[in-house]
Amino acid sequence: MGAYITDLTVVAILIIGLTAVMGVILNSIGEKVFGGKHRSEYVDQSARFQTGWKAVGGKRK
Repeated sequence: MGAYITDLTVVAILIIGLTAVMGVILNSIGEKVFGGKHRSEYVDQSARFQTGWKAVGGKRK
């Protein structure tokens, strides 16, 4: 019974991991192929929101 649970856990981790990796890869390919000029729309909007904000946390050298 222990071997069955171990096998089931390994297969589940592989399936979940493979699905996650495929999602990231296909998303990046889709953005490059179909993104066009709106490829960095959300990153640019986020940067516009954050202009003028004070830096919080971390150590400055």
